[in-house]
Amino acid sequence: MAKKTVLVTGGAAGIGAGICLRFAEAGYNVAVFDIDAEGALRMAANLAAHGEALALTGDVANEQQVMAAIEAAMAKFGYLDTLVNNAGIEVSGTVADLAADQWDRQIAVNLRGTYLMSKYAIAKMSNGGAIVNISSVHAFVSWAGCAAYDATKSGLIGLTRAMALDHGGQGIRVNAICPGYIDTPLMDRWLATLPDREETMGQLLAVHPVGRIGTPRDVAEAALFLASEAASFISGTSLVVDGGMTTAGH
Repeated sequence: MAKKTVLVTGGAAGIGAGICLRFAEAGYNVAVFDIDAEGALRMAANLAAHGEALALTGDVANEQQVMAAIEAAMAKFGYLDTLVNNAGIEVSGTVADLAADQWDRQIAVNLRGTYLMSKYAIAKMSNGGAIVNISSVHAFVSWAGCAAYDATKSGLIGLTRAMALDHGGQGIRVNAICPGYIDTPLMDRWLATLPDREETMGQLLAVHPVGRIGTPRDVAEAALFLASEAASFISGTSLVVDGGMTTAGH
C-alpha cells in the first residue's frame, strides 16, 4: 500500500487513540488533533514505533485552529487522504433544563467541528479521499436526558449523507460509524458516578448479544475498513458497531 495520511480529531484518548494506533499499524502517517495538547503529544510519541506521526492542538469548533491544523498536517506530510471526525462531547440534560450555552457547545463540537474539519480537509483532497464521521447509536435510539447529544449524533448521519452526495464526484467517500457502549476512560468516569458499578456492568453485558461491550479497537477496525480500498464502493452509509445491542431492541 502506498503511504497515506490520516488526520484523527479527538485522537489523544479513547476511541480516537484506538483509531490512531490502528491506522499507524496499517502504515499511515497519522496526525493526532486534540484539544488536550499533552495527550496529543503522548499519542504521537506512542505512534513513532510505527512511522511518522504529528501532534496537533486545537478546538475543532474554532475555525482558525482547524485551518492551522490542516495546514500543519499538509506541511508535514504533503497530502491528506483520510479524515476521521471523532472529536465529541456529551452534555446531559433535557431541553427544559439545558442552559443555552451548554446546548451551543454540544452543537459546536459535535456538528460544527465536523463541518469545519471536513470543509478544510476536502480542499486538500485533490486526489480523492475518505472521511469517516464517528456518530453513535444515539442517532437511532435515545436515553432520557440526552437531548443535545442525540440531536448532534442524528445530525451527523444527515451530514454524512449530504457530504457523500456533494463530494462523490471529487472521488471523496464519506461514511459514518455508530458505536454503542465502548470501554473508554469516558465510560469509566460515567460508571464511577453510579451507586453500583458492577451491577450496571452486568446489565450492560446482558443487552449485548455478543456477550461483551466494545473496545476502541472494534471501532478502529471499522474506520480503517471504511477508509480503505476494500470499501471503495461504499459511501453515504452508517455502520453500527454495537455488538447487536440495538438489534436486540436496546
